[in-house]
Amino acid sequence: MAGKKLNAGVIQFLKFNAVGLLNTLIDFAVFTLLHSLGMINTPAQIISYSAGTANSFVWNKKVTFRDRNAGKKGSDRLQLVKFIVLNLVVLGISVLLMHLLTDSFGIQVLIAKVLVTFVTVIINFFGSRMWVF
Repeated sequence: MAGKKLNAGVIQFLKFNAVGLLNTLIDFAVFTLLHSLGMINTPAQIISYSAGTANSFVWNKKVTFRDRNAGKKGSDRLQLVKFIVLNLVVLGISVLLMHLLTDSFGIQVLIAKVLVTFVTVIINFFGSRMWVF
């Protein structure tokens, strides 16, 4: 029984990361485009992260966490609100880390973006699994 739960958790984490890879590609593509057009880091980060987040909600709800609350009145709205709150917190962390890594430590912006992404993936998975879905 414990082995099945562990396997299910591993599969769920792999699905989350597959969806996350797509989200990250969207995030990086939008960020790179906006940055190359001259937009400064913080607004570019907010817009690009939001694009990836919108994609994330749809795919994680339908594929990764298979809606456990399907059919319950108001569950979609509550999940969306929790998802938005979680992602606003993660966005705040990502903006802060981007600022620290680029401005305080002088790390090149795209390298900082990769480092920040590693941190936010972990926070987002556990927040989604334990609280949102």
